[in-house]
Amino acid sequence: MDSKGELLITIMSSLAQEESRSISENVTWGQRKRFSDGKINLPYGRFLGYEKGEEGIPKIVDSEAEVIRLIYKLFLEGKAINAIVNELEKQGITSPCGKIKWHRGTVLSILSNEKYCGNALLQKTYTVDFLTKEKRINNGEIPQYFVENSHPAIIPPETFDLVQHEISNRKQGGNKRFGNNVLSGKIICGDCGSVYGSKIWHSTSKYKRTIWQCNSKFKNKCSTPHLNGESIKKAFVDCFNSILSNSDELISGCETVIKTLTDTTAIDKEIILLNDELKIVNGLLKKYVEENATIALDQNEYNERYQHLSQRFTDIKSKLKGLDEKRLEQTVKQKSVRKFIRTLKKQENLLTEFDEGLWFHLLENITVFADNKSTFNFKDGLEVEWII
Repeated sequence: MDSKGELLITIMSSLAQEESRSISENVTWGQRKRFSDGKINLPYGRFLGYEKGEEGIPKIVDSEAEVIRLIYKLFLEGKAINAIVNELEKQGITSPCGKIKWHRGTVLSILSNEKYCGNALLQKTYTVDFLTKEKRINNGEIPQYFVENSHPAIIPPETFDLVQHEISNRKQGGNKRFGNNVLSGKIICGDCGSVYGSKIWHSTSKYKRTIWQCNSKFKNKCSTPHLNGESIKKAFVDCFNSILSNSDELISGCETVIKTLTDTTAIDKEIILLNDELKIVNGLLKKYVEENATIALDQNEYNERYQHLSQRFTDIKSKLKGLDEKRLEQTVKQKSVRKFIRTLKKQENLLTEFDEGLWFHLLENITVFADNKSTFNFKDGLEVEWII
């Protein structure tokens, strides 16, 4: 450990570090080249639904694909993430890691992974440092690549879009709106707009019972009443039976609504015009930057004009996003109405007891007002006033 030994160790360490850097850069370049070529690679050992097929293209595993479809189906029926986890564990279905225990994050990852609809967003993360191997989410620091129809889809793109829309809605509504109970998230206070939550009264006595009450009742001094779970379910049965007796007239009205929702001609035309305008503005931006690089322009004037074009580009992108969301909302509404019609046509007899499937498929929510008055809001847009 003399000075010569320390110098030798320092030199060898530097060489080893430089070798690590060289290997890391080569590997990174190779991966990014694969991404730019549109080649995808999945972690098959812990990725449910696919296995490595011919020429490296993902191949669907039928038994696992059924699990993916079940998760999407349960979510669109209104089930909370925790409820889906419980259902998967109850059925003895193993997780992507082969364990009986499922986690919320795993289910949410499956619901938000675009690869299940046959597309692939590449380079979602990147390595910050080749020594520490620290990874970060790519928020535009390096290029990303979106490959359409890169492999067979398990979930139709339309269903995937519906799920993303529903995830966004639930985030806005807050996680508390979607608990394990079938009534969770379905009952809304007519005074303040908060959801009803379950409360246990007299928990330590023989008079113990569970009631449903506005979560912000005392904070906002709401006049809406507390409700009994069984009373809510009975009111739904009675309300649905009243609708079923006039189902022919209701179905006719729903089909008219579908025709209106199906017509997206105006939105499509506006999207085409905005895309054309976006291309023009983008071309002007590139041309102006190239001009500034070759000709000595007044920089104040250049910056002012560049900012104007850049803002115009951003505004157009924002309008396009809004139109895409509007189009998706129409599609969501259309599918909800179609499902409503199918369910009504299948239901031949009046309900004699609460049906959880109909509750999730047909009902958007119940708005509760004072004096036990309420409004049943169905997914086709129908609103029925009722006394609970």
